[in-house]
Amino acid sequence: VEGHCDERGDEEYNLALGERRANSVKSYLVDLGVASGNLGTISYGESKPAAGGQDESAWQWNRRAAVTAR
Repeated sequence: VEGHCDERGDEEYNLALGERRANSVKSYLVDLGVASGNLGTISYGESKPAAGGQDESAWQWNRRAAVTAR
């Protein structure tokens, strides 16, 4: 589970926020019955935006958690 943030806030804050976001999704998936050992988390903070721009529309796309296969 990848945790992402928008560009607001400093790098340290955004990495921590991305980590909390990813862990929250992981916890939800475990509650649904997915084995915890099959899931990992990583925070990208603001480094991989989904949308460009500096407005609420872009920021809402960049505040996300993504489930990816490895």
